[in-house]
Amino acid sequence: MIERWNRDQVLALAPDASSKKAAQGVSSPGKWSGCGVTADVVWGECAGSGSKPYRACVDLSEPAYRCSCPSRKFPCKHALGLLLLWSADGVPAAEEPADWVAEWLEGRRGRAAKAAEAGTARAARAAEPGPADGRRAAQREQRVTAGLSDLERWLADQVRQGIAKSRRHDQWDDLVKRLIDAQAPAVAGSLSRLGAVLDGDDWPARLLSEYALLHLLCVAHRSLPLQAGDGSEARSDALDGEEVRGEAAPVGLLERVRDRIGFPMTKEEVLARGTVRDLWDVLGRRDEEHDRLIARRVWLRGRATGRAALVLSFAPVGQALDASLVTGTTIDADLAFYPGSAPLRAVVAARHGSVRDDSARHDFARHDSVHHDPAHREPAHDDPAHRDPGLRDHVRDGPAPHAVARDRVATAGPPGLTVEQALDEVAQALAGDPWLDSWPLVLEGVTPAGSGSRLLAGPSGGLPLHPSAGTPWRLVATSGGHPLTVAAEWTPRGLRPLTTWDEEGRVIVL
Repeated sequence: MIERWNRDQVLALAPDASSKKAAQGVSSPGKWSGCGVTADVVWGECAGSGSKPYRACVDLSEPAYRCSCPSRKFPCKHALGLLLLWSADGVPAAEEPADWVAEWLEGRRGRAAKAAEAGTARAARAAEPGPADGRRAAQREQRVTAGLSDLERWLADQVRQGIAKSRRHDQWDDLVKRLIDAQAPAVAGSLSRLGAVLDGDDWPARLLSEYALLHLLCVAHRSLPLQAGDGSEARSDALDGEEVRGEAAPVGLLERVRDRIGFPMTKEEVLARGTVRDLWDVLGRRDEEHDRLIARRVWLRGRATGRAALVLSFAPVGQALDASLVTGTTIDADLAFYPGSAPLRAVVAARHGSVRDDSARHDFARHDSVHHDPAHREPAHDDPAHRDPGLRDHVRDGPAPHAVARDRVATAGPPGLTVEQALDEVAQALAGDPWLDSWPLVLEGVTPAGSGSRLLAGPSGGLPLHPSAGTPWRLVATSGGHPLTVAAEWTPRGLRPLTTWDEEGRVIVL
């Protein structure tokens, strides 16, 4: 049986505040009939306004949701209400799922198999680009180079003229449109979000900092040594014969620059690069809205590798976002990472189920995590993982996280770092990707401190909270002055608390 989620974890799945409130209204036992739960699925029938009850079920191993109600929200209030009932131990155990639930599960397996076959076919087609693909790539390289040259000149003009008149939220609109036409969407997005920088009193320093990062990106694209197989012919044409000096740059850095510009990479291409299997703690999530599009960031961290991961999903406002990763759970999964000098973004390639209890985590920790990559090298003799078989570090192309002891299983949350170790890890990540704007951390033995409790302090120092966090009353109440394990998202302006664990190991979503 999958470890039962608590109320906080269930309500964190709600797509909005109204769904959260409505779910609590349909979570009473009197609303439900025909309920049952097996090892991986929970189901029930909820009385509604019609003559027939709504049938709701949740595949707990993904999770995935189904309900016969007409709601377009995902998960709907009935699925959430059923999970709340289950979290309160209000659903009886059953040996087999109901017939309609078994039919739904069988259909899900069939669709998953067809999707896997289609993905394999797309990957095979992508591996054999034709002449037209090469011409399109060359044209895009030329457009991007021209667009970034315009941006570089514009930035130089801004610094030369001064930024006293820069406090206008529409001053970048024309340049953003030109960058979109130049097929550099990620740069255009970064420029369009600069309006948020102008709201604070420290806007001049923050604006200059953002300008500096954009200028660094332009220079990196223009001057990094070209490497074969990375659009070198197109770039050479675009640079009109300009000589490129210096030694070959790390492939990861070149890939990171192209990603920050907006060169696309399909999911199939990412999966073809190999996967990393581990027990991944789901640390928390955060939703952001920009231009009527919601981006969901879900942060994970590997138990054996110590590796950080970010799973992104997008949806227009009002449409369902991916809700398959439940905060506070631990999943046994293969993750495929996007390329870069500090790989962070990943996709879930395959799930082998949720971890049912701490004993399962302990058993997994006694075996090496699997890195499915034919190019993966064995550790060198001076590698800590080679010297000490009790330590493991499978990250070869990114910042090396602090190794985690195999026999250590946290009873109140995932393994954490001290403040000093966390700063070291962020510094290594920034060295690989200077444009990095967030990174997941798990801090061990910290308490809210300082004026307004806007500091997470430990024996080796403290880290400030993000201004938007305010006073973290829920974290203060959970702590009661005692040290906690806290999962947080690091940003250049401070930490955004995500999740903590109380003294009994219960998940508290912040």
